[in-house]
Amino acid sequence: MKFAVRQLQEAEEDLLAIYLYVAAADSVDRAELLLERLEATIGSLDQLARRGRAPPELAKVGVREFREIVSRPYRIVYEITGRTVFVHAVLDGRRDLVDLLAERLLR
Repeated sequence: MKFAVRQLQEAEEDLLAIYLYVAAADSVDRAELLLERLEATIGSLDQLARRGRAPPELAKVGVREFREIVSRPYRIVYEITGRTVFVHAVLDGRRDLVDLLAERLLR
Protein backbone atom coordinates (compact mmCIF):
# COMPACT_ATOMS: atom_id res chain seq x y z
CA MET A 1 0.00 0.00 0.00
CA LYS A 2 1.39 3.37 -1.00
CA PHE A 3 1.07 6.31 1.40
CA ALA A 4 1.37 10.04 0.80
CA VAL A 5 4.00 11.50 3.14
CA ARG A 6 3.55 15.03 4.46
CA GLN A 7 5.97 16.87 6.71
CA LEU A 8 4.35 19.30 9.09
CA GLN A 9 5.98 22.68 9.60
CA GLU A 10 7.43 21.60 12.95
CA ALA A 11 9.22 18.66 11.31
CA GLU A 12 10.60 20.92 8.57
CA GLU A 13 11.84 23.31 11.27
CA ASP A 14 13.46 20.36 13.08
CA LEU A 15 15.30 19.35 9.90
CA LEU A 16 16.51 22.91 9.34
CA ALA A 17 17.71 23.20 12.94
CA ILE A 18 19.57 19.89 12.66
CA TYR A 19 21.17 20.98 9.40
CA LEU A 20 22.27 24.35 10.79
CA TYR A 21 23.65 22.80 13.97
CA VAL A 22 25.69 20.14 12.14
CA ALA A 23 26.91 22.65 9.54
CA ALA A 24 28.17 24.97 12.30
CA ALA A 25 29.54 22.25 14.60
CA ASP A 26 31.05 20.02 11.92
CA SER A 27 30.76 20.89 8.23
CA VAL A 28 28.26 21.76 5.53
CA ASP A 29 29.11 18.52 3.74
CA ARG A 30 28.25 16.45 6.83
CA ALA A 31 25.06 18.44 7.34
CA GLU A 32 23.99 17.81 3.73
CA LEU A 33 24.69 14.08 4.01
CA LEU A 34 22.74 13.87 7.25
CA LEU A 35 19.82 15.82 5.80
CA GLU A 36 19.77 13.54 2.73
CA ARG A 37 19.74 10.45 4.98
CA LEU A 38 16.91 11.81 7.15
CA GLU A 39 14.86 12.82 4.10
CA ALA A 40 15.39 9.37 2.55
CA THR A 41 14.21 7.72 5.77
CA ILE A 42 11.14 9.96 5.85
CA GLY A 43 10.50 9.27 2.17
CA SER A 44 10.60 5.52 2.78
CA LEU A 45 7.43 5.86 4.83
CA ASP A 46 5.50 5.97 1.57
CA GLN A 47 5.91 2.19 1.31
CA LEU A 48 6.60 1.03 4.84
CA ALA A 49 4.68 3.38 7.12
CA ARG A 50 3.42 0.70 9.48
CA ARG A 51 6.91 -0.53 10.35
CA GLY A 52 7.35 2.09 13.06
CA ARG A 53 6.61 1.46 16.69
CA ALA A 54 4.72 3.52 19.23
CA PRO A 55 7.24 5.68 21.10
CA PRO A 56 7.57 3.90 24.48
CA GLU A 57 7.26 7.15 26.43
CA LEU A 58 3.91 7.87 24.77
CA ALA A 59 2.64 4.29 24.85
CA LYS A 60 3.29 4.24 28.59
CA VAL A 61 0.67 6.97 29.06
CA GLY A 62 -1.79 5.43 26.60
CA VAL A 63 -0.96 7.53 23.53
CA ARG A 64 -0.71 5.05 20.66
CA GLU A 65 -1.70 7.02 17.56
CA PHE A 66 1.89 8.12 16.96
CA ARG A 67 4.69 5.97 15.62
CA GLU A 68 8.41 6.46 15.29
CA ILE A 69 11.28 5.21 13.22
CA VAL A 70 14.90 5.77 14.08
CA SER A 71 17.65 7.12 11.88
CA ARG A 72 20.37 7.21 14.52
CA PRO A 73 20.57 9.29 16.53
CA TYR A 74 17.30 10.88 15.40
CA ARG A 75 13.72 9.78 16.06
CA ILE A 76 11.14 10.56 13.40
CA VAL A 77 7.69 10.82 14.98
CA TYR A 78 4.65 10.47 12.72
CA GLU A 79 1.05 9.37 12.54
CA ILE A 80 -0.91 7.57 9.87
CA THR A 81 -4.32 8.93 8.91
CA GLY A 82 -5.97 6.97 6.16
CA ARG A 83 -3.38 6.72 3.40
CA THR A 84 -1.39 9.74 4.53
CA VAL A 85 1.61 9.82 6.83
CA PHE A 86 2.05 13.06 8.76
CA VAL A 87 5.58 13.61 10.05
CA HIS A 88 5.31 15.66 13.23
CA ALA A 89 8.88 15.81 14.50
CA VAL A 90 12.49 14.85 13.93
CA LEU A 91 14.05 14.71 17.38
CA ASP A 92 17.47 13.94 18.81
CA GLY A 93 17.18 10.44 20.25
CA ARG A 94 19.83 11.22 22.85
CA ARG A 95 17.43 13.62 24.53
CA ASP A 96 14.34 12.76 26.55
CA LEU A 97 11.27 12.63 24.31
CA VAL A 98 8.94 13.86 27.05
CA ASP A 99 11.13 16.92 27.67
CA LEU A 100 11.35 17.67 23.94
CA LEU A 101 7.60 17.43 23.48
CA ALA A 102 6.98 19.56 26.57
CA GLU A 103 9.32 22.25 25.19
CA ARG A 104 7.46 22.16 21.90
CA LEU A 105 4.06 22.48 23.54
CA LEU A 106 5.22 25.40 25.70
CA ARG A 107 6.52 27.47 22.76
